[in-house]
Amino acid sequence: LSGSGKSTTAEVLTTLLLEHGRQATVLDGDVVRTHLSKGLGFSKEDRDINIRRIGFVASEIVRHGGVVICAAVSPYRATRNDVRNMVGPDRFVEVYMDTPLEVCEQRDVKGMYAAARRGEIKGFTGIDDPYEPPENPEIRLETVEHTPEENAAFILQYLINAGLVRAQESLSSEPSEATAE
Repeated sequence: LSGSGKSTTAEVLTTLLLEHGRQATVLDGDVVRTHLSKGLGFSKEDRDINIRRIGFVASEIVRHGGVVICAAVSPYRATRNDVRNMVGPDRFVEVYMDTPLEVCEQRDVKGMYAAARRGEIKGFTGIDDPYEPPENPEIRLETVEHTPEENAAFILQYLINAGLVRAQESLSSEPSEATAE
């Protein structure tokens, strides 16, 4: 949901990845809507187009050996699964920012939730448009119980355990078989 902590956690994770020798591209939903998806609204069709565009860019970055963090509201399971298939199931890590709606509303500095509750914004995820939580995300983060730093560290540890990022102590000039890219 908007205000769940996606962008904040992504910023911290980007720094942690850099410390582990990996640069990451962040595709933040707000930034993408300004540049890549300008003109799209918030209908189900437009949201799907937006997420598929993000997925396409992410799949190209991953195909060329890069790391990409997508921090976007992606309300529909089917669309997220389409993006998983685009990126490749062995390289796609779904992170569910499990944040109660009430908390997201409290964090809303732009006033979007209040405007949606007043009926000024239609089709707002979590208010009058559904959010379909992932059924089996690789990572589920509770943003009320843990800080963005703790959550980013949890994601990093998952990536290390999955062999997608090298542990800091094993960084060397010669990659091991398990971490060769």
